[in-house]
Amino acid sequence: MIATTSRRNFLKASGGVLGAAALPLLKVMPAAAAGKDVIVAVTGQTINSLDLHRKGTNRASYQVAINCYDRLVSFGTKEAVGGGLSYDYSKIEPELAESWVISEDGLTLTFKLKSNATFWDGSKVTAEDVKWSFDRAVSVGGFPSVQMKAGGLVKPEQFVAVDEETFVIKLEKASKLTLPDLAVPVPFVINSKVAKANATEKDPWATDYLHKNPAGSGAFKVAKWSPGEQLVYERNDNWVGGPLPEVKRVVVREVPNPSTRRALIEKGNVQLSFNIPNKDAKELADKVKVYSTPIENCMHCVGLNYTFEPFQDPNVRKAIAYAIPYEDIFQTAAYGRGARLWGGKDSIDTIEWPRKSPYSTDMDKAKALLDQSAFAKGFSVPFSISLGLADWMEPTALLIQENLKKLGITTEIEKIPGANWRTAVLVEKRLPLHLENFGGWLNTPDYYFFWAYKKGHLFNSSNYMNPEVEKLVDETLHMPMDDPEYAPKIMRMFEIAMEDIPRIPLWQPALNVAANGAEDYEFWFHRQLDVRPLKGV
Repeated sequence: MIATTSRRNFLKASGGVLGAAALPLLKVMPAAAAGKDVIVAVTGQTINSLDLHRKGTNRASYQVAINCYDRLVSFGTKEAVGGGLSYDYSKIEPELAESWVISEDGLTLTFKLKSNATFWDGSKVTAEDVKWSFDRAVSVGGFPSVQMKAGGLVKPEQFVAVDEETFVIKLEKASKLTLPDLAVPVPFVINSKVAKANATEKDPWATDYLHKNPAGSGAFKVAKWSPGEQLVYERNDNWVGGPLPEVKRVVVREVPNPSTRRALIEKGNVQLSFNIPNKDAKELADKVKVYSTPIENCMHCVGLNYTFEPFQDPNVRKAIAYAIPYEDIFQTAAYGRGARLWGGKDSIDTIEWPRKSPYSTDMDKAKALLDQSAFAKGFSVPFSISLGLADWMEPTALLIQENLKKLGITTEIEKIPGANWRTAVLVEKRLPLHLENFGGWLNTPDYYFFWAYKKGHLFNSSNYMNPEVEKLVDETLHMPMDDPEYAPKIMRMFEIAMEDIPRIPLWQPALNVAANGAEDYEFWFHRQLDVRPLKGV
């Protein structure tokens, strides 16, 4: 669907009031949770599967893997920037594993499982279940297998169930990413007995069954899932992966309209509103508790697809980078929340990431660069955004559209439904000019580049390929950060990325969550709701 929107009309509409069409929803929502045992949360995202490994599972669905399944290990907890709680990348803690030992050469990891860990059906969690689950993660392909690969986990032969409670991982190369990669949502442990009983010759990993029927040992079970409406979590009282949650039930309701979500949290009809727009976060901060946590290893950016002829010209790419009205965008789309990622130094002397690019708004420089290109008279290009992320993408695109027009570059804003966005921008990689957002789960710059700058990798929506960057990513991905060669290689990678500029950094976003009757919300790098630590007030 292609549509053109004026900036004036957008800003007028985004003021947002609760329309009559939304009012019936308020009547069916509870006036308050049932004491402290139940929390009701609302989100604008749609959960499309209960199985993260399944092809086509969207990001919103990752929360099921977090809340309903266990991993061998997890990250610790710390105080978040600006208040509240956050995961702690620097601390690895037990979940299913009671303890672990890493060999001196870093190639063998041996895990001792908790002897009292059980699945929901009461059966013991064994090393065979862990092996089957890891075999599945590296074999199903797509995102799960690439994520496992980042930690050096690539084939079933690496995983050994020594006995019921001893699981071993064998690496071909020691990696700083292996242990933290075991704490991300992907390597979750499935009840292999249940899965195998529902597998078929055509579906050996039981993806059809687990799509609707989780089989885990996690803190919560799925009591009910109505796609497009709600998911109800029910506490697993036998969970041993961490402190038993205080709430017995969490209802996550899908409410696409941000104005409706705002009214619900403001009135106290729900206790949590997840991933609220920046505008609402700013305006609600003096009415309810608002958590705004900068997302580590993450940035909003403009993607310039190298398959589009004008963007193969470096002068065109740099002209666009200088034409972007960064500060106007930051105030209009981000409402000043997050961190600016423009106007940095030309020289690179640290490995801090995300980092400010050396570009800033300079229309004279932009015009001079375009004049030096083969497209001095300008060109036309569609500018694609996701309707599911319109709260920041639409005002950003409109402001960029205005400045590009001054250079003779005409754009028509293409609004792609959220359900189709991931396929268009990341799988097919067919959008010439687009807005993009990626946050690396493992908090190192080489990991970000692994996903977003390597040819063919999922978040390389620009179809970018530079042989030196490919080599540098491969060399640094598993290298210890204190290796004397690490920092120089990373800084060289930064230099190339800022010169080639396939992704133009805009700002580091914050994840906003509003609470009105719930406490102990914890921010996670995966940007999904972890209901386990929540408490009712």
